[in-house]
Amino acid sequence: MSSLDQDQRLHPGCRDKTTVSSDSSDTRELAKQPLQGLKLASHAVLEEAQHRGRLKCSKCGGSRMFFCYTCCELVGVSLQEIPLIKLPVKIDIIKHPNETDGKSTAIHAKILAPGDVTIYTYPCIPEFEKDKVVLVFPGPGAVSVQHMMQCLHERSNGRSHDSFDEPCIKRRKSEEVQGPARTAENSDSGNPDQAKSSESRVYPLQRVVFIDSTWNQTNKISTDERLQDLLQVELKMRKTCFWRRQKGKPDTYLATIEAVYYFLKDFHEHCLAQEYSGEYDNLLFFYSYLHSVINKAKISAGKC
Repeated sequence: MSSLDQDQRLHPGCRDKTTVSSDSSDTRELAKQPLQGLKLASHAVLEEAQHRGRLKCSKCGGSRMFFCYTCCELVGVSLQEIPLIKLPVKIDIIKHPNETDGKSTAIHAKILAPGDVTIYTYPCIPEFEKDKVVLVFPGPGAVSVQHMMQCLHERSNGRSHDSFDEPCIKRRKSEEVQGPARTAENSDSGNPDQAKSSESRVYPLQRVVFIDSTWNQTNKISTDERLQDLLQVELKMRKTCFWRRQKGKPDTYLATIEAVYYFLKDFHEHCLAQEYSGEYDNLLFFYSYLHSVINKAKISAGKC
């Protein structure tokens, strides 16, 4: 199992603490190596950068480690040294203006998938084509990723026939999908039939919206009228591994980068109908390293 799903059973940052061994030394060793099983690029470059220490951002002059969360620029690390990821859909992240930049994980997605991720600061929200965009946010009307595409088709079909009660039509494989909807694997393969098959599974989805905010501040953005008509998608049965847990909130409240990762993993399996083989694991490149560093510090301090 190459995902956070397996590791949530292994490290102390999550509430579910089932272990694979009764030996406490084994458990502590696993805790030192969080997020097991992910297919990640080598963290050697981050280890070297950490050893050198914090450096000044060339743009704003702020003291930073790995990247500047204000300028969205790498610091002490070159672009050639980190993994870059192609996503099957465009990601828009709406950031609350009071969200502390240095505590947000949204920047991870922007740096690692720069061609497919855009961050907006509320109240700036782009115009969306309602039938081609979903909002990942829990709510009474939210659907699972597994049922998302069917609901989008029904919405689009219902709009054409003035009814949302009609069954979903057969997906139109001849429809052309814009560049963002093509997976990196298919675009590199040069196989037209494979690419068309992937496009037909993605149609009509073009963009996915996430809210980057503390959960106490999300209401202002989630209730904005510009987002009200978007289909809401909920990531169910997922638990956070974030080290900055929000007091009084359940462990199902995910960090932004976790939400993006989980959505894409489910999207790959349920919408693209492909076996997941770690295609988006490197979205957790920075996250997993920072998690490891913080867990080690906690263990050394006797807090784990």
